[in-house]
Amino acid sequence: MPELPEVETIKRDLKSIIVGKKIKNVEVKRTKAIKEPSVENFIKGVRDKEIKDISRRGKLLILKLSTQYLIIHLRMTGQIIYGDKRQESKVAFLLSDGKYLNFLDRRAMGEIRLINNWQELPFIQKMGPEPLEKEFSLEKFQEILKGKKAQIKPLLMNQSFIAGIGNLYAAEILFRAKVSPLRSADSLSSVEVREIYLAIKEVLREGIKYRGSSVDTYRDAYGKKGNFAQRLQVYNRAGQPCCKCGTLIKKIDLGGRGTYFCPTCQK
Repeated sequence: MPELPEVETIKRDLKSIIVGKKIKNVEVKRTKAIKEPSVENFIKGVRDKEIKDISRRGKLLILKLSTQYLIIHLRMTGQIIYGDKRQESKVAFLLSDGKYLNFLDRRAMGEIRLINNWQELPFIQKMGPEPLEKEFSLEKFQEILKGKKAQIKPLLMNQSFIAGIGNLYAAEILFRAKVSPLRSADSLSSVEVREIYLAIKEVLREGIKYRGSSVDTYRDAYGKKGNFAQRLQVYNRAGQPCCKCGTLIKKIDLGGRGTYFCPTCQK
C-alpha cells in the first residue's frame, strides 16, 4: 500500500506537471471506484475544470479544482500515472495538454470522490497529526502517546494516531529506533520515545528522498519505481541477516499484519 512517502512523491510529481491544466473529459471504466457523487454527476463535475493545486493528507491525494476537490485514495494497489492513456485504467482523465491522468488499481480497492469540502470527510476529521509538519514536535508526540497501552507498531499504523504511516515504514522506524514492535506504548522510556520520534522524521524523509518504496505495485506519477526498497533494513527481509548485528530478521503476525524486526537489536 502506498504510504506517506509514496503519496507525497506522487503529489510533488503531479504538482509540477498538471497544475494549471484542465480536465477536458473523463472515462470511467470501473464505476465502483467513484464513491461520490453519482458517476454521471462526477463526470459533469470534473469536465472542463482547472486543476488549481494538489496537496496530501495522510495517504490521500487532494486535487483542488475550480470549484470542488477531487479526493483520491490509492489504498492497496492504486496508481496515478500521467502520460498516454492506459488500457487498464479504471478511470482516465483527459487533460488539456492531450495527456491522460490514469487511475489504475489491480485489486480494485481505491476510491475517488468529488466533494465541496475535503476537510468535512469523517475519516479525514479523525486523522492524527501529519508527522512531517513543524507542529509535530517531540512534545506533541509525547502528548498523544500518554495513556496509550497498545503495542507500538499497530499504534504507529493507526491513522487516527498519526497520519500516513503504514506497515512498511512502521517496521523501518522501529528498527531505526531499536524498539521491538511488541512493546506496549506505556512501557517506553523517555529516551525510547525520543528515538522513535526522531526515526519517524528520518525514515519518512528518506522515503521521500528516494521517491518511495516499490516492493509491490507502487509507481510514481511517471510510472517509474521508487528507490527506497533497496534501502530497507528489516521489511520483507525475513530470514536474512540483520545489517547491524547479523541476527536473522524475524517475521511475525502482529495485528493481522506481517511484522519484521531484529530480535537482537530491537528490545
